[in-house]
Order: sequence, then structure tokens, then C-alpha cells
Amino acid sequence: MNAQFTPLREPVNLGDLLKYEEGRLNYSREQVTVASGQNLELGAVVGRVTATGKLKRFDPVATDGTEDVAGILLGAVDATLIQRDDALLLARHAIVASNAVVWPVGITTEQKAAAVAALEARGILIRQSA
Repeated sequence: MNAQFTPLREPVNLGDLLKYEEGRLNYSREQVTVASGQNLELGAVVGRVTATGKLKRFDPVATDGTEDVAGILLGAVDATLIQRDDALLLARHAIVASNAVVWPVGITTEQKAAAVAALEARGILIRQSA
């Protein structure tokens, strides 16, 4: 008998993304507001709109503040219809797995390298993962 098995594919979870964070009083995390019109995945790299302080997907060619990396989301956030005030942002001192970080579509190698450097300046290190 030759049985065929379909591999089980689980969605990415927080354990896949976050490998280390400073544990004292959630020092690495911030509760933040995601602007309406956004549907962001766990691990999405985000920027902060200067005028509102709300988060949107990182956009390296924007001029509204989202061209500067603010951190990485620690959970999926659907703010398609209304802003969400309950998002968790990984803002500092942590290690994340490269395969779970979600970059904007069309990002160039140079833009990604600059964003990685900006994350490193915040103490967020991206490490190769299996």
C-alpha cells in the first residue's frame, strides 16, 4: 500500500516570529493604534503617521512618517473599516525570525537593508530562521 499524506500547514504564530524580548514589564512592547484602512499581518513591519501617531504598513517611499520604521506587529490587525486601538507593537530590544517578518510588496534590497538597520537601531534584531 502506497499512502500519500498531505503535509499540515499551520499559520505563522507569535512563537514563529518572536525569539527573544526583554521581559521586564513588557519593556519591548507598546499598545498602539492602527489607522483605519489597514489589514496587517502578524510580523508586519510598520511605520507611524507623523500627523496622527497611528500605525500603517511601512512604506519606504512615503512622506507621511510611515517611511520610518516604528517596529513589528505582534499580532494580526484588521482595521479595514475602523481604527484599532488594541494592537501590540514590538518596539525595542528583541530578536525575531526572518521568515516571519512581513515586508511591503515591492520593497527593494536597498530599502530593506535600510529598514533592517533602523530596526537594529531600536534593538530589534532579525535572525535567519529555518
